[in-house]
Amino acid sequence: MTDVVKSYPPSQKGGDPVVAIDGVSIEVEHGDVYGIIGYSGAGKSTLVRLVNGLEKATSGSIVVNGTEITSLKERSMRTVRGDIGMIFQQFNLFNSKTVAKNVAYPLEVAGRPAAEITARVTEMLAFVGLSDKAKNYPDQLSGGQKQRVGIARALATSPSLLLADEATSALDPETTSEVLSLLDRVNRELGVTIILITHEMDVIRSLATKVAVMDGGRIVERGDVFDVFSRPQNPASARFVSTVVQGVPSPVEVQTLRTRHDGRIVTFSFRDGNNSQAQVFLDLAATGIRFELVYGGINDIRGRAFGHLTLALQGEYAAIDAALARIGSYSEVTEVH
Repeated sequence: MTDVVKSYPPSQKGGDPVVAIDGVSIEVEHGDVYGIIGYSGAGKSTLVRLVNGLEKATSGSIVVNGTEITSLKERSMRTVRGDIGMIFQQFNLFNSKTVAKNVAYPLEVAGRPAAEITARVTEMLAFVGLSDKAKNYPDQLSGGQKQRVGIARALATSPSLLLADEATSALDPETTSEVLSLLDRVNRELGVTIILITHEMDVIRSLATKVAVMDGGRIVERGDVFDVFSRPQNPASARFVSTVVQGVPSPVEVQTLRTRHDGRIVTFSFRDGNNSQAQVFLDLAATGIRFELVYGGINDIRGRAFGHLTLALQGEYAAIDAALARIGSYSEVTEVH
């Protein structure tokens, strides 16, 4: 996707066009789980509709599996869509069809032989753990089970790309974890590339390998999930990260900490490993400085650790200064005033 713009006619005569996507460029490589995150109205769902050809870009280039789709006619686009699976927030199942018939539907539309359809439905229901629900109807299933049916249906035609549009937003936390674990298997075991649309940073942390942050129709930051989480560069990214990661306490939080803890309030920031965290504690203890953890924590993303620990330090002022100078050689140190 290169320099893509999607605009709509003005809402009133003589007004300006409404720009939903404004010059977006994204490269999703085979095997990625690419998260696109943004608040409501950021343009992320419009982006998905452009990728699967449900809407046409106003300008720019969109290439899916080597095919430029922005100028394709609908008949040709149907062929491209055959290699794209889609799962939705509200499941979009046929309530009048059994679970097996829901999974079979895209195969029937594609004109696959009956024996092939039966075998593939059996295989997909086993993969998502719903073999015993084949004859049930959607209204007999829980929300998590419905989404697993949706995933089985999306994978029935063996797509190489799966689009997940707010796929966990309607689920409770435990069920969300189960669905994310299943999507991780889809990526690892079946080799399916996933584009994950969400407004929940915890979903990105749990599943994505790369992330793009959208705001006002634009990409304001992109990169490896670890890099964006551990050191966000844009205010919008920082707001999302703060929903799941405790960073440096705000001025209001500092005032609360001061009423509860004596000493100097200092934040130590760590990236790529916990060894420096242990070294901080050793250096402080060796100098005779007393310390108490009052804010923050260490986070893990796919085996890489980062975080911020805010400590209340008590001891001689000069000794604390010397310890902070020494620790500053291997950890970021911020004294909170």
